[in-house]
Parts: sequence; C-alpha cells; structure tokens
Amino acid sequence: MATPHNAAKKGQIAKVVLMPGDPLRAKYVADNYLEDVKQFNEVRNMFGFTGTYEGTRISVMGSGMGIPSIGIYSWELFHNYDVDAIIRIGTAGGLGDEVQLRDVVIAQGASTDSNFASQFDLPGTFAPLADFDLLRKAVDAGEQLGVNVRVGNIVSSDVFYCPDDWHKRWADMGCLAVEMESAGLYMNAAAAGKRALGIFTISDIPMRGESLPAEERQTSFTQMMEVALATAVASQRD
Repeated sequence: MATPHNAAKKGQIAKVVLMPGDPLRAKYVADNYLEDVKQFNEVRNMFGFTGTYEGTRISVMGSGMGIPSIGIYSWELFHNYDVDAIIRIGTAGGLGDEVQLRDVVIAQGASTDSNFASQFDLPGTFAPLADFDLLRKAVDAGEQLGVNVRVGNIVSSDVFYCPDDWHKRWADMGCLAVEMESAGLYMNAAAAGKRALGIFTISDIPMRGESLPAEERQTSFTQMMEVALATAVASQRD
C-alpha cells in the first residue's frame, strides 16, 4: 500500500532495491542499466524505478541524505513493500592510509555517532553489520569484474562538517570510509529480519586533501554500480 513518502502499489517494487542517496542517481541507474523500466515513485521527488538487469527484476530508489531519511524509506520498503534486501550505493570519503581514490569499499560493519539505535531500547550498544551472503557475493563480483575492492568497517555520521581531528580518530580505529546512511539501514534490516549491504566508491580523502573531478567520479561510480548490480542478480538466483 502507498505511504506518505511512496506512491507505489504492492508488487511494483522488486525484492532487491539499490538505494543511492541522490534520487537523480537513481534515475541515472534506471536509464543506463535497467530494461523495461517503470517509475513507481515521485513523491517529494524521491524517484523510484523498477526494471530488469540480465533478466532479473531489480528496483532502484533514492534515500535522501542522512540516517533519518534512509530510516524512513528503508523501513517502508521492508515493512510495506515486502522488500528482502537493500543495497546502498554511493560515494564515500576515504579514511584509512591504505584506501585510495576510486577504490570500492564494501561495508562489513557501520560504526556511527548517531543515536538511531536508542529506539530499539537495547541493554547495550548494537553493532550494525551487513548481511554476510550479500557481502560475499559483492566481493566475488568485484573480483570477477577486476575492481579493487576493500572490505571493512565504515562510519555513518550525522555530521558532515566535522572537527579537525574527527576523521583521524575514526581512521585510528580502523574505519575505511565515512558516509551518512548505512548504520541506520543496517539497523532497520536487522530489526525487520531483512538483508542490507553498503557499497561505495571512494571519491575523496579528506585527511589528504584528495578528491576526484566530476568526470572521474562518474567512471568510478560505473565500476561500483556493476558490482552492486551483479550482487543484486546473484542474490536472487540462488
């Protein structure tokens, strides 16, 4: 059934959804990768599309920026539309010394400075983790496609403009990258008994002052998208 944020009817959304933050990125994916595309949502300009890739039905929908926004959209996809898995896709800032521009980082875990987990009233601190089967399929896809993939912990922050030592402190704890959504997605998936994964292209490295120009971001995004699409297909063919 439709929600205040999603006009789709039951059955219009595939079991696996790719979820970039930017709704125009969702449109790009639909236009350039999917066949037989139908748009299912434009409420608040948060575009959503369903089509096929290599004969497999896949949806793509924007999430907006930050954990509160992806928290709303992912909750509705899991609970209102019977989605089984959400694969978050996008760019991230590199943190670790070993991380380079254009690397693809797959988030095994998502540390966070958010208080999103407080709603679950747990007797401790929850560790948001990716679904292992999706993670394994993404690593396999990266190797088959010849993409430089790194797997590890990332940090999902509520803060975009950070104090001077913020990035270093997370890097010192082994975090590979920073973005703003995955921890909330992983928690919603865990609470719903569903699956989630985050796959990112490293577009900048704040501590080294490095960043990709716009045209190179698009090329690197293409490689990451191919990993995500292959993962989405493999997850539905077992």
